[in-house]
Amino acid sequence: MSRRVFITGGASGLGRGLAERYARAGCRVCIGDVNDARGAETVASLGGEAFYLRCDVRREEDLRAVAAELETRWGGVDVVVNNAGVAGAGAIEDVTLDDWAWIIDINLLGVVRGCRVFTPVFKRQRRGQFINVASMAGLLDVPLMSSYNATKAAVVSLSETLQNELEADGIRVSVVCPSFFRTNLNENVRAADPALRATVDRLLERGALPADEVIDRIFRGVEAGDFYVLPHPQGVRAWRMKRLLPRGAYRAIVRKEYGRMRRSMTRPRAEG
Repeated sequence: MSRRVFITGGASGLGRGLAERYARAGCRVCIGDVNDARGAETVASLGGEAFYLRCDVRREEDLRAVAAELETRWGGVDVVVNNAGVAGAGAIEDVTLDDWAWIIDINLLGVVRGCRVFTPVFKRQRRGQFINVASMAGLLDVPLMSSYNATKAAVVSLSETLQNELEADGIRVSVVCPSFFRTNLNENVRAADPALRATVDRLLERGALPADEVIDRIFRGVEAGDFYVLPHPQGVRAWRMKRLLPRGAYRAIVRKEYGRMRRSMTRPRAEG
């Protein structure tokens, strides 16, 4: 029987790409999102038994309704991808506490809610898999993105904890940490400085790998049973440098990259 996959934030960006990849692999796919129009469009592109459920990860009752619907339709679920996320950027003194609360509620607590709701389902089945989408930002420490970095680091830590906690129940966990690549994440960015938002746009546009390749690497890594799924080679190199170099040497590299970021914020963006 084909695997049953549920993906939050599945109507666009990385979520949609993963939905399409799982559908091509013969899986039954349900996408949860808050954009009904995009949800309908995505389901139409997936075909087969795919369907859409409106799901705001800030509302645990939405996720519980999804879990109940999947048990009714499919008799359960095999893979839950906690993907829905937003981004924030700005100096620590400029990012408001309201913006901190907003990004924590979605990026961190959205994943917590997904794991809370679906763990009992997986335990009853004695099997299941969580794929929690973090970011290289959760493993590194890019300046001017403290709220985003902190939430993604928390998703990494949560996933590491759950891997230990849930293994005896037959539940697998992977944490996905992509670098920047071309998606619609920039639609959901709150930036304290408009120039910084333009810098984030540039980073997304200049991603070293095309989206299809990133998604395929994620799919293959998860299928291989990897816990840390890091699809970008340059991200892997940066993470290794952080872990192996003395802190001072690593910080010198970060300062150099930070200088480039600050200079890019002062340059006008090319048109066309």
